[in-house]
Amino acid sequence: MRLTKHHGLGNDFLVAVQPDLPANASALAQAVCHRTRGVGADGLIFALRGDPSCSTDVTMVLFNADGGRAEMSGNGIRCLVQAILRQNTVPNVSNAEFRISTDVGVRVVSTQACDDPHILHARVDMGPIGVGPAISRQHVQLNVGNQQVEAQVGTASLGNPHVVLGVSDLEQLDIAVVGPQQSVLAGGSNVEVIAPGPDSQSITMKVWERGVGVTEACGTGACAAAHIAHGWGWVADVVLVCMPGGKVVVELGDTIILGGSVEYIASVEYG
Repeated sequence: MRLTKHHGLGNDFLVAVQPDLPANASALAQAVCHRTRGVGADGLIFALRGDPSCSTDVTMVLFNADGGRAEMSGNGIRCLVQAILRQNTVPNVSNAEFRISTDVGVRVVSTQACDDPHILHARVDMGPIGVGPAISRQHVQLNVGNQQVEAQVGTASLGNPHVVLGVSDLEQLDIAVVGPQQSVLAGGSNVEVIAPGPDSQSITMKVWERGVGVTEACGTGACAAAHIAHGWGWVADVVLVCMPGGKVVVELGDTIILGGSVEYIASVEYG
C-alpha cells in the first residue's frame, strides 16, 4: 500500500488514495500509526472515490491511531487535499477547490500555493458549529502544579465532540493529565485548554485528542476553542489560535472557516 505522510502544525497523518475502504481499515490504522512498530502518525486517512449523488470529488474516511473511526479532522482534511494534488503531480497549486464527503457531511477545501513545494496553504469550510457534550457545570477545578485552578467550561461539536477549558495561564498545566480526566467526565471527548493572548485577537491552546492523546495541534479543536472563547467575550470573530505546533486562523460566522498550512513529509510503501 502506498501512503503519503503529511502534517498540519505537527498533527500528522498518513493518507492512502484508493477507490475503496479495505475491510481491515481499523486494524491497519493501529498498525501503521504506531510510533515505534509502524510508520507513526496521529491518524490514517483514506481518500476514496467521490459520491456522485452529492457531486463530491473524494470521500474522506479517518481512523485515529487507536483504530477508532473519527468523524472529522480540520488538519486531516487539508492533508488529504495535499495528498491528492501530489498524486495528480500538481503538488502546490493556487485556487483549486475540492468538495469532500465526510462522516459529517460535505466540506469544501480551497488551496493557495506557497514558495516551498512541500507546503500548501488550505482553507476549509468546517460547517456550522454544533452542540457539544452535555455538561451541567460551568466551572471545574484543575490540578496545576501544587495548586487547584478554576477553569471555565464550554462544549462544542465539529462533528467530533470537544470540551474547552478556559484558564488564565497554560504554563504549568499538564494536558497529558488534564485531557484524559476531562474526556472521561464528558463521556469521551477531545479536550482543549485555552488562555487569552498573546494579544486581543488570539488565544493559546493545548490539546488532548480522543483516540490519540496529546497532539501538537488540532483543527477542529481550534475551531471549537475559538467559538467558545468568542462566546466568553475573549475575542472577536477572526481568531488566531496559537498551539504548540503553530498557528491557524479561525473565522467565525454561520459556518466556521479554518485556514493554515500543511506540509508533505514523505511517501511510504507499507506492507
